[in-house]
Amino acid sequence: MLLWHTLGTYFRLRHGRRIQKIPLDAGSTCPNRDGTLARTGCIFCNDRGSGSGMAGLDFAAQWAYWREKYVRTDADRGFMAYIQSFSNTYGPARRLHALLAHVSALPDCLGLSIGTRPDCLDAGKLDMLAALPLPEVWLELGLQTVHDATLARINRHHSARQGEDAVREAAARGLKVCVHLMAGLPGEDERHFQESVLWAASLPVAGIKLHNVYICRDTELARWYGDGLYAPISRDEYVDMLCAALPVIPSRMVMHRLTGDPAPGELLAPAWAAEKRPLLTDVHRALAARRLWQGCQADVPDACPAWYGR
Repeated sequence: MLLWHTLGTYFRLRHGRRIQKIPLDAGSTCPNRDGTLARTGCIFCNDRGSGSGMAGLDFAAQWAYWREKYVRTDADRGFMAYIQSFSNTYGPARRLHALLAHVSALPDCLGLSIGTRPDCLDAGKLDMLAALPLPEVWLELGLQTVHDATLARINRHHSARQGEDAVREAAARGLKVCVHLMAGLPGEDERHFQESVLWAASLPVAGIKLHNVYICRDTELARWYGDGLYAPISRDEYVDMLCAALPVIPSRMVMHRLTGDPAPGELLAPAWAAEKRPLLTDVHRALAARRLWQGCQADVPDACPAWYGR
């Protein structure tokens, strides 16, 4: 039996079938890289924007490549566009309008999941996203932590309050918001991470992504690691942090991810960050051994919801 509310469970209950997110590269940039706020980016982010997709190809070509690949193995699955790399609502409103028009024109596209920063949104852009005529629209916001001192340390150039305001403004328009939090940030321990989780769980979010910090090659964090200024948390530490975090997250919130997901060739450390499936197995076993599940200290104390699935 599953012990947390997975994205797969959410899609199955809402759409009655498996939904595959197709990564698309929109050729976006970030105010942390183009000189508006900084040029080096966040300390953990590489020059690919910690994302995926096929840079240089238009949306239609990227969509066709991945859709055809997935249809060969499962013709019944549905598809969502996932625009992840960099800050995809950054720039003039007309750019976002054109981007959304391209998404709406993709064949058999059931929805959009778009990643950005909280300081790259305004009322007009949120209205645009809320008006998108697709069954699923998710706004993914990189909040990372509730602690402003950490946000400054990792070169984010926005505050936790800006993140909270963006969540509330988006949710007020009916958008599904998924916030990203990171465990093992420089200067933080388990207490800091738990405080961030409790903060996120108190906001009107529909989903949460939890990431272990991993070190990408060619980043500022890689330089810190090489100089002995940063050490990533251990696998056991991260399992313990998830076992503390998941129980306080209400059952209705969808756990989009519990692990980081390094692209091939970019991981420098820790090696265990590449072992996604074994790590999730360890988390499930640890929760079961401790008789814990998502929401058991929030809204479902009596038993793990059967609808989480198997």
